[in-house]
Amino acid sequence: MEHNLKQEKDFQKLIGNLLRYGVWLSLAVALSGGVIYLTSHAQEAVHYGTFTENDRSIFEVVADVLSGVSRADGVSVIFLGVLLLFLTPVLRMVLSLFSFIKEKDTKYVCITLLVMGIIGMSIALGFSH
Repeated sequence: MEHNLKQEKDFQKLIGNLLRYGVWLSLAVALSGGVIYLTSHAQEAVHYGTFTENDRSIFEVVADVLSGVSRADGVSVIFLGVLLLFLTPVLRMVLSLFSFIKEKDTKYVCITLLVMGIIGMSIALGFSH
């Protein structure tokens, strides 16, 4: 019993650290992207009169972001920070799912899978309209 309580506290600490450091990492990445962008585009004027909608799949977006990061494109680095911020709670759900499976807690396994399914459908439908 004492061993399970210690494991549970260790797991809660792991999840807390994941969320804390995930947010800090995404902030650092986005901030560095902002610095890169401002150093290379400081004199450009922004034109808000035109808007171009990009109707692409999530896989194309992620591939473009990673390609831009490899070229040190500031906008892509900012988007990478946003992606990391989005993935932080998703990774928390995955870790929780494994914990619920290990504990054989079928109710919370089902709830977590349902939430992950909803998020997956939102991403798939949101990018494919």
